[in-house]
This record gives sequence, structure tokens and C-alpha cells, in this order.
Amino acid sequence: MADTEIAKAVNEIGFWWHSIDLNGFITPGGKSQQLLHNEWRAMEVPDLSGKSVLDIGAWDGFFSFAAERLGAESVVALDHYVWATDRPGLAKYRQECMRVAREPDPVETTKFWNPVDLPGKSGFDLAHRILDSKVTALNQDFLLASSAEIGTFDVVFFLGVLYHMKNPLESLEKVAELTRTLAIIETHAVEILGQSQSLAEFYPASELNGDPSNWWGPNIAALVGLCKAAGFSRVVVKKGPPGLGSIKSIARHIAATLGIPWGTRARHYRAIVHAWK
Repeated sequence: MADTEIAKAVNEIGFWWHSIDLNGFITPGGKSQQLLHNEWRAMEVPDLSGKSVLDIGAWDGFFSFAAERLGAESVVALDHYVWATDRPGLAKYRQECMRVAREPDPVETTKFWNPVDLPGKSGFDLAHRILDSKVTALNQDFLLASSAEIGTFDVVFFLGVLYHMKNPLESLEKVAELTRTLAIIETHAVEILGQSQSLAEFYPASELNGDPSNWWGPNIAALVGLCKAAGFSRVVVKKGPPGLGSIKSIARHIAATLGIPWGTRARHYRAIVHAWK
């Protein structure tokens, strides 16, 4: 495709989450190229040469295409929730809900849910075509996938998905079933100051980012414990709670440790772990 044709096709998508280099033309993703490259580095992905990779929750496919580019023998991009969603329409709907202080409905009950035509897959399809990619697209709820059906994979990406799952242990058990060697798990997490035991913050409505599909924020102890309970033998934390940073943060941490009230005790961040079979 000529540059003008690529630009026109990209702009017609309506909503991009990943900024993907389409042979020199960068898609206008909500996540910038720099942010995505930083996330890739933080994941500490091992050498993928000759490996099979499963990308659960692939969305526009940045991580799937990156794995292919870096030598993976085969890559499966699996999604359903995002691909079945009209993202531009849903974004406008949730903005309007916030404006009138109304709780948004789950996307599956709205007119923005279309599991037949898959409006949210158009970005992936366009990138796949322009990049002449051999990544296999699998439109399926991953909880309904089985190792007998789709096999197991040397490396599984489970990025930005865990906190969207109503039952995080069940979802990690499914990840473990599909993992042959290593699962790289990236998720929203919380640091609950003054608490070292396994705990999680629960979001019964749309408290987290105005999105009713966000359910859980585990602390790092809970995340590691969930992975082990799901069947992984070893879990290595690659990105844990942020440092204390400012004097105010240190004071808040000390106050929490001593049981002295001082605003919120929960700090949100993004965690990454390597879970080994």
C-alpha cells in the first residue's frame, strides 16, 4: 500500500490502542511507541527464537507482531472482548456517563457489543495485512480455550488482562494450562501501605478508570500467591511496588506502618511477574 493509502486506512479505524510501526507509518495509539517499547523492556522477554508464543488479549497486536519480528517460530494472537467492542462508540458512551454521574452498563449489554462483526479487530487486521504478518488470529474467550484444542505455548503473554477477570485464580489456572514454560503477566496492582500479607482491592462498579470491566487490584504478595496457587512452580517479580520517593510518601508509609491514619493507603501501579511452570 502507498503511504497515502495506509494513512487513509489507519484513520478510518477510529480507535487505536497500540502505536504500531506500519512500515514507517505510526498508528495513533492511546499508548505511544515509547511507552510500548518501555513496557517491552520492562517485561524482560527472553530470546524467542524458535519459540511458540500466545498473546492473550492481543488488541491491536503490538506485542504479537513484536514477538514475530524477534524470531518466534509461531505466534497466536487471542482476543474476543476488545475485538467484539465498538471502541469509539463505547468511549463516547462512558464519557457521557461520567458527565451525568451515571454508572455505565457492562459493554456486553450495550449496542457497542458486536461479537459477530468484530468492530474492534479492524486495527489488528489492517496491521496484519500491511506487515504481511504470519501471526494467527484466534477470536475466542480465552477461558473457553483448552490446551487440547489450541495446544500449549513456550511463552504466554497475559498483559493488562488479569484485573479485568471476575475470578483471577480461575483465569491464572487457564493461563497455566496453556503455558509450557513461561507466562509473562502484567497487571494493574496496588501497594497497600503497612500490609505485607496477600490482599487485593475490589472494584464492584467503575471505580477504576470509569471502566466496569475492572474488578481487582492485587498487591504483589497476592499476585505471586495467585500464580503459585494456579499451578506455576516459580514466580519472579520483574516490576514490583514503586519506591517510596518523596519525603511525603515516606512519611505516609511510616504512618501506615504505625497504624496512624493519613489519607489513602493504597497506591496503584503496574506490576510484572514471570511465572514459570
